[in-house]
Amino acid sequence: KIAICTWLSPRRWLNLQEYQSKKLMQESGVAVQRFYVADTASEALEAAKRLNAKEIVLKAQILAGGRGKGVFDSGLKGGVHLTKDPAVVGELANKMLGFNLTTKQTPKEGVKVKTVMVAEALDITRETYFAILMDRSCNGPVMVGSPQGGMDIEEVAASTPELIFKEAIDIFEGVRDDQALRMAANLGFKGALQRQAADQIKRLYDLFLKVDATQVEVNPLGETPEGQVVCFDAKINFDDNAEFRQKSVFAMDDMTEADPTEMAAAKWDLKYIGLDGNIACFVNGAGLAMATCDIIDLHGGKPANFLDLGGGVKEKQVYEAFKLLTADPKVEAILVNIFGGIVNCAIIANGITKACRELELKVPLVVRLEGKTALHTHPQWNTCTKVFVLPL
Repeated sequence: KIAICTWLSPRRWLNLQEYQSKKLMQESGVAVQRFYVADTASEALEAAKRLNAKEIVLKAQILAGGRGKGVFDSGLKGGVHLTKDPAVVGELANKMLGFNLTTKQTPKEGVKVKTVMVAEALDITRETYFAILMDRSCNGPVMVGSPQGGMDIEEVAASTPELIFKEAIDIFEGVRDDQALRMAANLGFKGALQRQAADQIKRLYDLFLKVDATQVEVNPLGETPEGQVVCFDAKINFDDNAEFRQKSVFAMDDMTEADPTEMAAAKWDLKYIGLDGNIACFVNGAGLAMATCDIIDLHGGKPANFLDLGGGVKEKQVYEAFKLLTADPKVEAILVNIFGGIVNCAIIANGITKACRELELKVPLVVRLEGKTALHTHPQWNTCTKVFVLPL
């Protein structure tokens, strides 16, 4: 008998817009604000009228944080606006849609806004933090909560760790009533609100399972003056290896904001992040990639990218990676830094030498191979020009 094995590379690239995450929550019975989505200013105006709310919040939809403090190239400041006048929603949307919004998390040129979310603005009397995430130490999902919501949870954990509460979830039992009530109490909900918050916690866990999430983070999970517990903002991370059974979720994936080079790299299971330097980094393993970028910077250079081949790389992937690097006009040199532990250095060498010959390499290439079959690859470099192999 012959065993046939296929190498499967884990992927974690799915990122949904805020309104898409809220739609998933809504479908699972989680309490969110009433909202509509609009692609034009007239649609936004109609949505604002349809809401018939005391106050309306208009949010630009891009895959980046810090929208509230962002700036549009139309001159409008802020990607999040509150108003009580529906007519203003149309005017604001007209200055958002089709314009680039720049925040601390976007490229310098910003990201073009193609969609806005028009939602009912609710008053919040108290903000809490709640999340469900996978935890290796518990071998399963864990609830994490804090009565200090609406702020950076890492800051809360560092300054007041006693305000961070955790509950491990048994994967066979799910979230028990006593656990949900205890977490709701730790979040500061009292009386009837405690039972309501516990119900929302259980519904969020149902969503977590339903969509194969690795994390569902609600910040804030708020309390309104009318006595409602509402999920005001949420971030859902997905296990992309479950794509085969989450087709409707993955069909929501908005790739229009993705970098074309990153998308091309993803097709070959390569992890690529473009940077603003001129020295391309070609490595295997995220740790080695970061260390290589740091070394280049330490010696006065600037990395042009972060390219991780991973452990199960094939010759074709190496070749395609080189095509991506040499197509970048910023790249003036390429540094290959490979440790042959899982990966075979001969595979790397074959892919590189083929790329050098067929792509007519025009920039210097520095290669460092250490580990599995590294010594046997040296004769191959004689067929390439502009290649410097270390150690010599």
